[in-house]
Amino acid sequence: MQVSKYLKKWFPLFAMPAFLAFTLAFLVPFGLGLYLSFTRFRTVTNAHWVGFTNYINAFQNNDFMNSLWFSVRFTVVSVVVVNIAAFALALVLTKAIKGTNIFRAVFFLPNLIGGIVLGYIWQLMINGVLFATVQRDITYDSAYGFWGLVVLVNWQMIGYMMIIYIAGIQNIPGEVIEAADIDAAGPWAKLVNVTIPMVASSITICVFLTVANCLKLFDQNLALTAGAPQRETEGLALNIFNTFYNSGTSQGVGQAKAVIFFVVVGLIAFIQLRATRSREMDA
Repeated sequence: MQVSKYLKKWFPLFAMPAFLAFTLAFLVPFGLGLYLSFTRFRTVTNAHWVGFTNYINAFQNNDFMNSLWFSVRFTVVSVVVVNIAAFALALVLTKAIKGTNIFRAVFFLPNLIGGIVLGYIWQLMINGVLFATVQRDITYDSAYGFWGLVVLVNWQMIGYMMIIYIAGIQNIPGEVIEAADIDAAGPWAKLVNVTIPMVASSITICVFLTVANCLKLFDQNLALTAGAPQRETEGLALNIFNTFYNSGTSQGVGQAKAVIFFVVVGLIAFIQLRATRSREMDA
């Protein structure tokens, strides 16, 4: 009772700094951005209400719809490859192998490099391979840019997801593994019936992070292809950036695209989280 009394008395005081920071850094900008998406403006002080015109223009924009489709395709491929590769590495690196910690550090290092830097480094490497084989560069064909971006992002993200999977595998109770061994379960049976169900929470986290990061991808996309050729490898975030800053009078349309982007990412992440959470509870 005494603890509850003190919590009720002092909780508002200690929660106030975090609440103010959240309000000023997120709620206010989000509310202002939502309002501006219904206006035509050059600055926030000269906004003129235009209703849903910006949203209509956004959905009628072929470049925006192509960017949406590009981001969805890229996300589906990357989510599958990143999580399968990261889980496989985690399985290997939780075995009694010499130098395991070194391998973990090496695979995690790409995550520490900035996206812009990675984009330019991989652009040089991919262009070198393409020039040596087909005398083309990465901007010649959208397929080159798509798969180049997949390789770059997978190389960067696999190590980070691997660490999460390793933590999940190492938290599997030893008695569960011993029970599987007593039942003479083979490696595949233990993987399907023990390991995967026991790391369901790690799978949920990794899939959620991969989906969100791939849909929001910007700096790697900008550095590697900048949307070339003809904006065919332009993701959603890059399309919004180009609309807002490079089209002169389309700030309102760019802001409407940003709101649509927020809704799309939020819905996809929510559906994915609910789906994986339900399987996690079943496991």
